Amino acid sequence: MNKLERTPHLATYDSDFARWSEEQAALLRSGRFDAVDLENVAEEIESLGRSDKREIENRLKVLLVHLLKSQFQPEKMKPGWKSTIIEQRRRIRMLVKESPSLRSYPQLVLVAEYDFARREAADETGLPLKILPKTCPYSTEEILTLDFYPAAGKEAN
Repeated sequence: MNKLERTPHLATYDSDFARWSEEQAALLRSGRFDAVDLENVAEEIESLGRSDKREIENRLKVLLVHLLKSQFQPEKMKPGWKSTIIEQRRRIRMLVKESPSLRSYPQLVLVAEYDFARREAADETGLPLKILPKTCPYSTEEILTLDFYPAAGKEAN
């Protein structure tokens, strides 16, 4: 007897998401497509792509904050900053490797993420916002290059 035969009432999407997910996967694997909650399954599949995009956005912002901090406050650079830069680059590369269609996504969101990163870097460093460049001083290629670190102390553009 399989898991679905033992479960007299299927969980609903809203009542128990974990159980619903397991049941939907079992229905798909068993070929019981007529019993699948198609609308919610489709929504969940779409959300996976949005989740990867949000993760790239977040990691790009964190990466930009640390690049700005290392450029504009090199004397305060902590060992963890470099580790954070390396980790964010590694994770973005992994996401793009798993979903090659997202290869251009960092470039698409760079302007918006840089604006957030610039403000966050100013808050974290105590530097006036006007000292940090208004537009991103790094290319997407530089940002994602493993051994790229900006020269210290460039002035705003």
